[in-house]
Amino acid sequence: MSAKRDYYNVLGVDRQASDDDIKKAFRRLARQYHPDVNKNSDAEAKFKEINEAYEVLSDADKRAMYDRFGQAGPQGGFGGGGFSDFGGMGGMGGIEDIFDAFFGGARTGGAARPGPTRGADLRYDLQIEFQEAVFGCEKEIVITRHETCPHCQGSGAEPGTQPVRCPQCNGTGEVRRQQQTFLGSFVQVTVCPRCQGEREIIPSPCTRCRGRKVVQVDRTISVNIPAGVDSGTRVRLANEGEPGRRGGPPGNLYVVIDVKAHSFFQRQDNHILVEMGINVAQAALGDRVQVPTLDGDEELAIPAGTQTGETFVLRGKGVPYLQRNGRGDQIVLVRVLTPTRLTAKQKDLLRQLGTTLGTAEIQEPNKGFFDKLKDALGMS
Repeated sequence: MSAKRDYYNVLGVDRQASDDDIKKAFRRLARQYHPDVNKNSDAEAKFKEINEAYEVLSDADKRAMYDRFGQAGPQGGFGGGGFSDFGGMGGMGGIEDIFDAFFGGARTGGAARPGPTRGADLRYDLQIEFQEAVFGCEKEIVITRHETCPHCQGSGAEPGTQPVRCPQCNGTGEVRRQQQTFLGSFVQVTVCPRCQGEREIIPSPCTRCRGRKVVQVDRTISVNIPAGVDSGTRVRLANEGEPGRRGGPPGNLYVVIDVKAHSFFQRQDNHILVEMGINVAQAALGDRVQVPTLDGDEELAIPAGTQTGETFVLRGKGVPYLQRNGRGDQIVLVRVLTPTRLTAKQKDLLRQLGTTLGTAEIQEPNKGFFDKLKDALGMS
């Protein structure tokens, strides 16, 4: 077997040639020696040789190994793909790039015929009350969407008439144009411009939908909002979107929830946070107080010596979980309220108490609210 020629010599470039120079040389030689153009007996062999050289030199890694090891390569040689192996050509992307480079992308083949198409999805933004999000509810919404025209039953043609076969494409949905190139004759196939691939036209369009096959309507839909939703939750209503085309299924309707803020309840994930003020006597001596929860008032024991910022947990009084059973907790943050309007007698009593309590002292800072919240919830 005769030794292979140097790849650079095959393409007629020097070893310092740029990638662009190599590509240009390959294209020029490919045009010259392509077997469909060049009928000489050695044309196919030369084209294979050109292809093999370009496959190596157009790939940065292969070219580096070739420059270092020569034809032997690091593992015993470079394998030329030959005329039938266009799929591995580095830098050109295969036979499709050859067609694009030589004659503007025209190829022999059939145009993709349109088949069933799924309808578009719709979105509806729904605002609900805080308690509705917690416990769930049912809402009626009105959406505007397209539906099959009831006048023509979706044919697009006025009742009593029918769509007819497109005369331009003869009902194929595509048109073909033959193109002569130096590589031979090729047929370019495109979607029919008259029927847009539908294969038929409507001589007498429906007077209601004007041939569009659908009409716009307002539709009232009942939406079941599950307990535990939050702002940003999407509720999917299957098949309530836009209608499909050519027998395709309809799209879905997505209801996106926006929850109004509550006057005093705050939500954090599935937990409810509430602040409650107590007076100085309650904080010092302790007391039992009524705390509002989502289920009504709940009694809470305030131990003697309670300080501002302390938290108490009411288990299971939070928001239901969406994907599992159970509920979060309610966290009660206590604030000791300093009186601002005192009677003369109250002031006198506080002065007497103050003389027995001693003077103020510097203390280490207490934990912040969110640190205490983490402790209450058992979070690290």
